[in-house]
Amino acid sequence: MKNSRSESYAAAGVDITAGYKAVELMKSHIARTVTAGADTDIGGFGGLFELDLEGLNITKPVLVSGTDGVGTKLKIAFLMDKHDTVGIDCVAMCVNDVICVGAKPLYFLDYIACGKNIPERIADIVKGVAEGCVQSGAALIGGETAEMPGFYPVDEYDLAGFAVGVVDKSRVLDKTTMKPGDTVIALPSSGVHSNGFSLVRKVFDVESADLTSPREELGGASLGQTLLTPTKIYVKPILALLSEVKVKGISHITGGGFYENIPRSIPKGLGAKINKKDIKILPIFELIAKCGNIPERDMFNTFNMGVGMSVVVAKEDSARALEILKANGEGAYIIGEIVESEDGVILC
Repeated sequence: MKNSRSESYAAAGVDITAGYKAVELMKSHIARTVTAGADTDIGGFGGLFELDLEGLNITKPVLVSGTDGVGTKLKIAFLMDKHDTVGIDCVAMCVNDVICVGAKPLYFLDYIACGKNIPERIADIVKGVAEGCVQSGAALIGGETAEMPGFYPVDEYDLAGFAVGVVDKSRVLDKTTMKPGDTVIALPSSGVHSNGFSLVRKVFDVESADLTSPREELGGASLGQTLLTPTKIYVKPILALLSEVKVKGISHITGGGFYENIPRSIPKGLGAKINKKDIKILPIFELIAKCGNIPERDMFNTFNMGVGMSVVVAKEDSARALEILKANGEGAYIIGEIVESEDGVILC
């Protein structure tokens, strides 16, 4: 690559050599994500992954894909000048969707578009992506950094990606097995995760807000620190649960909150009756509701409210499910049950 430099392209705002430097800086982070089957020779035209079905104990493989971005949470990262955690969000938003089907994430690719390629900042972003991959057991096998002057401001970027997982066809989650009386279990979120930030930014007027001072309502954390808390990745505890308990449905609670996401894992004619008093609502959501004067229904229809994922199991399996999840670091708890209903979610 040492002979690859275009003075004319550089004059237009694109520095090819900055891209090469960024790749060199990110290689140590990518190395952390290597898994069996992964070819992480970064710089080729495609990411390679050898699927070892014998090692995965799969006879009829079904590939499961998920794609997403970080959204306007990135605005907080710009204001805080902190870029090493948003990559975790990017991975989480994808792998948490893939696991809802019952699939094990295999690999991840990212896409970073920026106004100016600052190699150290790009490497920081990829550091977060790599951490998300490590947490989910996925290999980072490639990606793309696009320098787009005049399209993005110099100090801003966008971040998106996609994950691919695999599951045996016989183990794809089947929500039609659900019935009234089944238990709905909550897995706590780490915070706002990576959705609803257009409303968050409006409520707190973040461009003018004090993002760095400790706040009593947030347990001494700053507003910026709290909002940038990375999205929790649920892959490993859910895989542990799936290996021992029949799971009937999983919902990743993202944009649209309870009302949009929980019904996606429930068949028609049934609904989830959720006990509001049992939900462990995080302080940040109470602060958002208070500062924005936001009605309770809108809060539950926008945010995760402290529940990042819900899982449905038979009532007789609920105690064992809680035991497994807690053994794998999740403070899981029961928030409701499946009932006959056409409403999808009933908060009571």
